[in-house]
Amino acid sequence: MRRTILLTLLAVFAVIFVPTLAVTDGQLDGNNHPAVVLLLMEVGGQPAFRCSGTLLSPTVVLTAGHCTNNFPGSPYTGMRVFTESDVQAGIGTTNNYPFAGPNSVEAVHWAAHPLYETAPFVFHDVGVVILQAPGVVLPQAQYGVLPSVDQLDGLKMRRGGQDVTFTAVGYGLQESFPDPAMFLATNPRTRFMATPRLLQINVPGFTGDFSMLLSNNHNTGGTCFGDSGGPNFLGSGPTETKTVAGVTSYGINGNCAGTGGVFRMDRQHVLDFVGSLFP
Repeated sequence: MRRTILLTLLAVFAVIFVPTLAVTDGQLDGNNHPAVVLLLMEVGGQPAFRCSGTLLSPTVVLTAGHCTNNFPGSPYTGMRVFTESDVQAGIGTTNNYPFAGPNSVEAVHWAAHPLYETAPFVFHDVGVVILQAPGVVLPQAQYGVLPSVDQLDGLKMRRGGQDVTFTAVGYGLQESFPDPAMFLATNPRTRFMATPRLLQINVPGFTGDFSMLLSNNHNTGGTCFGDSGGPNFLGSGPTETKTVAGVTSYGINGNCAGTGGVFRMDRQHVLDFVGSLFP
């Protein structure tokens, strides 16, 4: 799954980081993850950008900070979520994408981490959206759940000879720069999933203690433009859990290839922030 992203140069790392917006080399999700929704952001009252998010409850959506920045000067003037797994197929019939209408719910409040604007976005890239009404009412066991404090510190690459894997879910581009003639085929606004593996964690000066790098290739799939804010559930296949280990945050290059950056949810200050809006 791949998503559209705004290129941001963070000179402190001497690499290009790009907030990511779809799942690449993934598979159609169908009804596997009904708690994952498409987030549409408006600028000046007009639809402008999209991200992904995870329902933690019927009215609380977990996503990325760069999708929810509400500090002075933020461009976002409105938000809504679309709840169908295939929003593209419903355009003009079951939904009014990208405008308000059936199968969408308006947001009444959104916020990024309080330290979001004090550093490059990758350091505090978490946000919460509060919906006007229930988005999708699900059995409690199907909503996303947060990890415990520092839970991911115990992860090791190829622990016990086995890769540590995740389930990335989101809406977005299937190619980083789609051919205009194939735009609808590569930009389907449809929920996809992939199973990336852990490449890097707790590396001083790079991922630090705030993010992880996951694989993004033809074997495991990965994330791209439009997947920003989407969940990376701990585990995959029979070991998949509903624990949102992190939200899709950035890419190392503009081609959505090689690696994808995930902002971690297991730090105390992150859990405190989310908990302040989702007790």
